[in-house]
Amino acid sequence: MTDVQFESAMHRICQGDKQGLKDIYEAYIGLIYSIVKDVVQSRESAEDITSDFFIKLWDKADSYKSGMGHKTWMTTIARNMSIDYLRKSRKEEASELLEEIDPDAFTGQEVENESPVEQEVIANLSIKEAFSRLKESERQIMNMKILGDMTFQEIARALSIPIGTVTWRYQNAVKKLRRCGYGTGF
Repeated sequence: MTDVQFESAMHRICQGDKQGLKDIYEAYIGLIYSIVKDVVQSRESAEDITSDFFIKLWDKADSYKSGMGHKTWMTTIARNMSIDYLRKSRKEEASELLEEIDPDAFTGQEVENESPVEQEVIANLSIKEAFSRLKESERQIMNMKILGDMTFQEIARALSIPIGTVTWRYQNAVKKLRRCGYGTGF
Protein backbone atom coordinates (compact mmCIF):
# COMPACT_ATOMS: atom_id res chain seq x y z
CA MET A 1 0.00 0.00 0.00
CA THR A 2 1.44 3.35 -0.98
CA ASP A 3 1.37 6.46 1.19
CA VAL A 4 -1.36 7.90 -1.05
CA GLN A 5 -3.51 4.77 -0.74
CA PHE A 6 -2.98 4.73 3.02
CA GLU A 7 -3.92 8.39 3.37
CA SER A 8 -7.05 7.76 1.31
CA ALA A 9 -7.99 4.85 3.57
CA MET A 10 -7.36 6.97 6.68
CA HIS A 11 -9.55 9.74 5.23
CA ARG A 12 -12.34 7.22 4.66
CA ILE A 13 -11.94 5.96 8.25
CA CYS A 14 -12.30 9.53 9.52
CA GLN A 15 -15.60 9.67 7.60
CA GLY A 16 -16.76 6.44 9.26
CA ASP A 17 -16.13 4.18 6.25
CA LYS A 18 -15.17 0.74 7.54
CA GLN A 19 -13.79 -0.26 4.13
CA GLY A 20 -10.84 2.07 4.75
CA LEU A 21 -9.95 0.12 7.88
CA LYS A 22 -10.48 -3.19 6.09
CA ASP A 23 -8.07 -2.14 3.33
CA ILE A 24 -5.38 -1.21 5.86
CA TYR A 25 -6.05 -4.37 7.86
CA GLU A 26 -5.63 -6.61 4.84
CA ALA A 27 -2.44 -4.86 3.79
CA TYR A 28 -0.76 -4.77 7.20
CA ILE A 29 -2.13 -7.48 9.49
CA GLY A 30 0.98 -9.63 8.95
CA LEU A 31 3.44 -6.82 9.63
CA ILE A 32 1.64 -5.55 12.73
CA TYR A 33 1.20 -9.05 14.17
CA SER A 34 4.86 -9.84 13.53
CA ILE A 35 6.09 -6.69 15.26
CA VAL A 36 3.81 -7.24 18.23
CA LYS A 37 4.69 -10.93 18.57
CA ASP A 38 8.40 -10.15 18.46
CA VAL A 39 7.96 -7.85 21.43
CA VAL A 40 5.52 -9.84 23.58
CA GLN A 41 6.68 -13.37 22.63
CA SER A 42 3.20 -14.81 23.03
CA ARG A 43 0.84 -15.79 20.22
CA GLU A 44 -2.31 -15.17 22.25
CA SER A 45 -1.15 -11.80 23.55
CA ALA A 46 0.04 -10.78 20.09
CA GLU A 47 -3.36 -11.61 18.62
CA ASP A 48 -5.11 -9.52 21.29
CA ILE A 49 -2.76 -6.56 20.90
CA THR A 50 -3.00 -6.73 17.11
CA SER A 51 -6.80 -6.59 17.34
CA ASP A 52 -6.52 -3.67 19.77
CA PHE A 53 -4.12 -1.97 17.35
CA PHE A 54 -6.73 -1.86 14.57
CA ILE A 55 -9.39 -0.64 17.01
CA LYS A 56 -6.97 2.09 18.09
CA LEU A 57 -6.23 2.89 14.43
CA TRP A 58 -9.96 3.44 13.89
CA ASP A 59 -10.21 5.65 16.99
CA LYS A 60 -7.03 7.64 16.27
CA ALA A 61 -7.36 7.99 12.49
CA ASP A 62 -7.75 11.74 12.77
CA SER A 63 -4.33 12.03 14.48
CA TYR A 64 -2.44 10.75 11.43
CA LYS A 65 -0.46 13.47 9.70
CA SER A 66 0.25 12.86 6.03
CA GLY A 67 3.89 12.81 5.01
CA MET A 68 4.99 11.03 8.20
CA GLY A 69 5.49 7.70 6.46
CA HIS A 70 2.57 5.47 7.28
CA LYS A 71 4.57 2.29 7.93
CA THR A 72 6.76 4.09 10.43
CA TRP A 73 3.72 5.60 12.12
CA MET A 74 1.91 2.25 12.38
CA THR A 75 4.91 0.23 13.52
CA THR A 76 5.67 2.81 16.20
CA ILE A 77 2.13 2.55 17.55
CA ALA A 78 2.23 -1.27 17.45
CA ARG A 79 5.60 -1.40 19.18
CA ASN A 80 4.52 1.09 21.86
CA MET A 81 1.31 -0.83 22.52
CA SER A 82 3.35 -4.02 22.89
CA ILE A 83 5.81 -2.41 25.28
CA ASP A 84 2.95 -0.96 27.33
CA TYR A 85 1.40 -4.42 27.52
CA LEU A 86 4.70 -5.93 28.70
CA ARG A 87 5.20 -3.25 31.31
CA LYS A 88 1.74 -3.81 32.70
CA SER A 89 2.00 -7.60 32.69
CA ARG A 90 5.54 -7.57 34.14
CA LYS A 91 4.43 -5.34 36.99
CA GLU A 92 1.64 -7.77 37.73
CA GLU A 93 3.99 -10.78 37.49
CA ALA A 94 6.63 -9.09 39.62
CA SER A 95 4.21 -8.34 42.41
CA GLU A 96 2.97 -11.94 42.33
CA LEU A 97 6.54 -13.28 42.33
CA LEU A 98 7.61 -11.06 45.19
CA GLU A 99 4.95 -12.68 47.30
CA GLU A 100 6.22 -16.18 46.40
CA ILE A 101 10.02 -15.73 46.38
CA ASP A 102 12.09 -17.23 49.16
CA PRO A 103 15.16 -14.95 49.39
CA ASP A 104 17.27 -17.87 50.69
CA ALA A 105 16.54 -19.99 47.59
CA PHE A 106 18.74 -17.97 45.21
CA THR A 107 21.93 -19.85 44.31
CA GLY A 108 23.51 -17.35 41.93
CA GLN A 109 24.27 -19.96 39.25
CA GLU A 110 25.17 -18.48 35.86
CA VAL A 111 23.97 -19.68 32.50
CA GLU A 112 26.66 -21.70 30.72
CA ASN A 113 27.97 -20.74 27.28
CA GLU A 114 26.92 -22.84 24.32
CA SER A 115 29.11 -25.88 23.76
CA PRO A 116 30.33 -26.96 20.29
CA VAL A 117 27.60 -29.63 20.27
CA GLU A 118 24.94 -27.00 20.95
CA GLN A 119 26.35 -24.84 18.18
CA GLU A 120 26.06 -27.78 15.78
CA VAL A 121 22.41 -28.28 16.78
CA ILE A 122 21.76 -24.59 16.14
CA ALA A 123 23.03 -25.00 12.60
CA ASN A 124 20.20 -27.47 11.91
CA LEU A 125 17.34 -25.28 13.14
CA SER A 126 14.37 -24.40 11.00
CA ILE A 127 14.08 -20.77 9.89
CA LYS A 128 11.46 -20.12 12.56
CA GLU A 129 13.70 -21.55 15.22
CA ALA A 130 16.66 -19.64 13.77
CA PHE A 131 14.72 -16.39 14.02
CA SER A 132 13.87 -17.22 17.61
CA ARG A 133 17.62 -17.36 18.34
CA LEU A 134 17.98 -13.72 17.34
CA LYS A 135 17.80 -10.97 19.91
CA GLU A 136 14.41 -9.30 20.07
CA SER A 137 15.85 -6.10 18.57
CA GLU A 138 17.42 -8.02 15.66
CA ARG A 139 14.27 -10.05 14.98
CA GLN A 140 12.16 -6.92 15.02
CA ILE A 141 14.39 -5.21 12.47
CA MET A 142 14.44 -8.31 10.25
CA ASN A 143 10.64 -8.47 10.31
CA MET A 144 10.28 -4.78 9.54
CA LYS A 145 12.80 -5.04 6.69
CA ILE A 146 11.54 -8.31 5.18
CA LEU A 147 7.81 -8.42 5.97
CA GLY A 148 7.25 -4.69 6.08
CA ASP A 149 9.54 -3.93 3.16
CA MET A 150 10.71 -0.91 5.12
CA THR A 151 13.92 0.97 4.47
CA PHE A 152 16.59 1.24 7.15
CA GLN A 153 15.68 4.91 7.53
CA GLU A 154 11.98 4.09 8.10
CA ILE A 155 12.95 1.44 10.65
CA ALA A 156 15.25 3.87 12.44
CA ARG A 157 12.44 6.42 12.70
CA ALA A 158 9.92 3.81 13.85
CA LEU A 159 12.20 2.51 16.58
CA SER A 160 13.68 5.92 17.46
CA ILE A 161 17.24 4.67 17.07
CA PRO A 162 20.12 5.77 14.81
CA ILE A 163 20.19 4.32 11.30
CA GLY A 164 23.69 2.97 11.99
CA THR A 165 22.30 0.90 14.86
CA VAL A 166 19.57 -0.47 12.59
CA THR A 167 22.03 -1.53 9.91
CA TRP A 168 24.44 -2.98 12.46
CA ARG A 169 21.68 -5.07 14.10
CA TYR A 170 20.41 -6.17 10.70
CA GLN A 171 23.90 -7.28 9.63
CA ASN A 172 24.40 -9.15 12.92
CA ALA A 173 21.07 -10.91 12.45
CA VAL A 174 22.00 -11.91 8.90
CA LYS A 175 25.34 -13.29 10.12
CA LYS A 176 23.59 -15.33 12.82
CA LEU A 177 21.11 -16.72 10.31
CA ARG A 178 23.94 -17.66 7.95
CA ARG A 179 25.67 -19.51 10.80
CA CYS A 180 22.41 -21.42 11.23
CA GLY A 181 22.67 -22.54 7.62
CA TYR A 182 20.55 -19.93 5.86
CA GLY A 183 22.35 -18.50 2.83
CA THR A 184 22.46 -15.02 1.46
CA GLY A 185 18.74 -14.50 0.87
CA PHE A 186 18.54 -11.69 3.42
